[in-house]
Amino acid sequence: MSESIVASLIVEVRELLRAARVVAARQVNALAVLTNFEIGRRIVQHEQGGEPRAEYGKSLLQALSHALTEEFGRGYSLENLRLFRRFFLVYQDRLPKSQTVSGISSTSPFTLGWSHYAFLTGIDDPAERTFYEIEATKQSWSLRELRRQYDTSLYERLALSRDKDAVHTLATEGHVVSKPSDLLKEPYVLEFLGLEQRPSYSESELEASIIDKLEHFLLELGKGFLFEGRQRRFTFDDEHFYVDLVLYNRLLRCFVLIDLKIGKLTHQDLGQMQMYVNYYDRHVKLPEEGPTIGIILCKKKHEALVEITLPEGANIHAREYRLILPSKEDLRSKLLEWTASIGQED
Repeated sequence: MSESIVASLIVEVRELLRAARVVAARQVNALAVLTNFEIGRRIVQHEQGGEPRAEYGKSLLQALSHALTEEFGRGYSLENLRLFRRFFLVYQDRLPKSQTVSGISSTSPFTLGWSHYAFLTGIDDPAERTFYEIEATKQSWSLRELRRQYDTSLYERLALSRDKDAVHTLATEGHVVSKPSDLLKEPYVLEFLGLEQRPSYSESELEASIIDKLEHFLLELGKGFLFEGRQRRFTFDDEHFYVDLVLYNRLLRCFVLIDLKIGKLTHQDLGQMQMYVNYYDRHVKLPEEGPTIGIILCKKKHEALVEITLPEGANIHAREYRLILPSKEDLRSKLLEWTASIGQED
């Protein structure tokens, strides 16, 4: 028997088994989510049918936890049963009709695994919760990545960079990238660089740290970013200039130039970025590609300076970065103030 035929058969069967295991795992996960949802539904229904007292609900869950743990093992603690109950209350409109045991199948309105929903049910704001569910589904975030994006207040940072209609889009469609401003956040969070533990650092060290953690940096930037190069040189009037980081966004089909500043933002920095963008637009980008975007990442930006220096409609943006996680409370307060001011204008 030919060894090549045997080898080919082994490869085919191996891939078949691997694919089958992936499908089976997804089905089991979907079934677990639906089952937990239905357990939560039945807990609520029995609570509503009993005495309307907190003591009744607690004793009901304790009895159920004891019985399920004794028969089915771990996973049915009092804490988990309360989580199932909250899961149903949060998502009850997703599946309004009760499912029978035989009716519970892998066909599910839920797109994520149970660990993701266990985390999402802890987010009180419905718009924010829906945003993270959409993004975790679209981007295939692990639970760890979902936690990181939540801890860095991705929703608030994106919302603070948008108008009223775009904030509504975040809550209903997730992070949609259709124009340059859709790429922006305020601020960018670079806590993964570990530089906050050092008393000082240079721009070259900041750049080197970003390159070392490039995957994390691209995830923080957002959707569709590809790394093109660092310290890219171009020559103009016999003088050499260097762009700190050159990236490409495949969704907008355009170059994105990033300049890193650890000191005070100056009008010279803005003028320099304008020159970089002009050069790429005139000499590098293809006719069918979109206009080049320039982003200056700085410790502290000055809105008035940016406004007076740059022409209206300039494709250049100054954005602050943080080396430690921002306070969610502070960002939420800013977002509430911002939405309130919009409401007053309307």
